[in-house]
Amino acid sequence: MHETIIAKRIIEKAKEHGNVRKVVIEVGNLAHLPAEEMKEAMKKLTDWEIEINSVNAKVKCSCGYEGEPTIIEHAHDVAIYECPQCKKIPSEIISGDEIILKEVIVD
Repeated sequence: MHETIIAKRIIEKAKEHGNVRKVVIEVGNLAHLPAEEMKEAMKKLTDWEIEINSVNAKVKCSCGYEGEPTIIEHAHDVAIYECPQCKKIPSEIISGDEIILKEVIVD
C-alpha cells in the first residue's frame, strides 16, 4: 500500500511545475519498490507518460569491497543482497536505495 503513498508524493511534487505531461523517475535496485511496481502505481493514479530508469546500487562491505551487490531477491519492500566477494551483508549502502523524481515535462 505504501507504493500509493510514494506515488502520490511524486505526483504532488511534479504538479508544482505546472501541467504535467511526462515524468522521469529513477528507482534504485535496492529501493523499497521494484521499478515495475513504481511504474504500475504511477499509471494507476495519472495519465502521464511515465519513464522509469533503474539505477544499480553501490555498497561498501567490511571486507573492503565497494561496488554493486549481488541481489538475491527484490520484491515489495524487501531487497535481499550480499557482497559478491565475501557473501556477507554489506555494512553500508552508498547509493541505489532511493526513488527520485528526476525530470518533469510540462505543457
